[in-house]
Amino acid sequence: MHGFPLGRRTLFAATALGALAAPMLMKRAAFAQDAAGTKETPKASPGGKSASVKLGDFTVTVISDGLRFADKPGETFGIDQPPEAVAALLDRNFLPTDRFVNGFSPVVVETGSDVVLFDTGNGEAGRAAGTGLLLEGLRAAGYPPESITLVVLTHMHGDHINGLMEGGKPAFPNARYVIGETELAFWKDPARMGTPAEGGHKAVLKNVVPLVEKATLIGDGADVASGITAMAAFGHSPGHMVFRLSSQGKDLMLTADTANHYVLSLQQPDWQVKFDMDKEKAAASRRKVFDMVASERLPFIGYHMPFPAIGYAETLDAGYRFVPASYQLYL
Repeated sequence: MHGFPLGRRTLFAATALGALAAPMLMKRAAFAQDAAGTKETPKASPGGKSASVKLGDFTVTVISDGLRFADKPGETFGIDQPPEAVAALLDRNFLPTDRFVNGFSPVVVETGSDVVLFDTGNGEAGRAAGTGLLLEGLRAAGYPPESITLVVLTHMHGDHINGLMEGGKPAFPNARYVIGETELAFWKDPARMGTPAEGGHKAVLKNVVPLVEKATLIGDGADVASGITAMAAFGHSPGHMVFRLSSQGKDLMLTADTANHYVLSLQQPDWQVKFDMDKEKAAASRRKVFDMVASERLPFIGYHMPFPAIGYAETLDAGYRFVPASYQLYL
């Protein structure tokens, strides 16, 4: 693909090239230390940044909603494994064994007839902790909220739906919505009250249910828009969906939360993850989706991959290795 246009959605000037080549480079993030030298959560993150690629006639733009820093990765990933095994895998991949970074990467797809936003980030609730920066990033990339014509939800965990509302009103006032039918049915059910899913139930009632009258409910294999097809990948949540983008013979997968860590979830896809609601189904979905990504050599965007979250997966031992994209998608 040639002639990527300069302008409001320019791809990768020198700084962005650096971001692709070293996806965990975080120019604005810095660790503070107290008098005892203890690390604190950074006060800033590279939220609001964007990176775009061309896919046939589509323009695909990844927006950083921010970063979340956390301790004890073994309490989130590989929770069914000995802590030493998790630490060893991290160490082999040049990663710290005591802390990790979780990024959030909504995606805009400009098809020519629609401006489609996949997931909405952490919203107002995340801003005190350095996330919820989607709107900032959209505007900087040339997509004011009014320009979004379709919002697609991969699933209904808070870091994907909390940005639907802003100041008590729809954040994307001109948008229609696409929502997984299985996912919505689970979260809006009053039976969630009094269970560990109660908080998610209340978040869906607040952020999603008021928009349902403008929504299309979909299932596996549904056509979302021209060149965008849904695929069930249940397990992380009851109705978790991934999406295949196709334009002019070029394809790309949006894998959402099928894999939540580029090492721990991909190199060991059968290891249990704390936030996978059905852990066996989630592992099966990881293998189904990433077997396809690897065998077809498809580029993919994972919501929690290192920003700009675009890469490939190759088979490696028991799982897959994440290969960050560099310049493949703008030649």
